[in-house]
Amino acid sequence: MADQPLTIFQVAGRAMSAQLVRMNTTASNLANAGSVTSSADTAYRTIKPVFRTEYDKASGLATVNVESIVTAGEAPEKRYDPSHPLADKDGNVWEAAVDETRELVDMMETARSYQNNVEVMQTAKSLILDTLKMGR
Repeated sequence: MADQPLTIFQVAGRAMSAQLVRMNTTASNLANAGSVTSSADTAYRTIKPVFRTEYDKASGLATVNVESIVTAGEAPEKRYDPSHPLADKDGNVWEAAVDETRELVDMMETARSYQNNVEVMQTAKSLILDTLKMGR
C-alpha cells in the first residue's frame, strides 16, 4: 500500500467493491442453476470469490481485496434423459449443481454487508460535517 494512511472511506469502498464481486458471482450462479449441457467438461460450475485481508500499517486499518474467483461446490450431476436435445450418445446430460438455497442466503448476506458499509460511509460523513460545524 501507499505511504498515505487509508481513510475510512477507502476501507469501506474496498469492502463494497468486494461485496459487489461477491454479488455478481452469486447472480451468475443463480442464472446458471439448472442449466444442462452434453458433457461434464462444459457444464457450469459454481464460482466464488476469494478474499484477502490487507493491513495498512500507516493507519492500522484492515481492508479486503478480491484475490481471485475460483470454481467451488459440487461436480455437475449426470442425468439420464435420452429425449433431451443435448443428450450424448448414451442419453446422458449434465446439469449444473448449483445449490440455489445457499446462493440466495449468500445474496442476502452480501446485500447486508454492502448496506453496512454504506452506513459506515454515511456515519463518517455525518461526523466529519458535524466536526466542521463545530468550528463555526
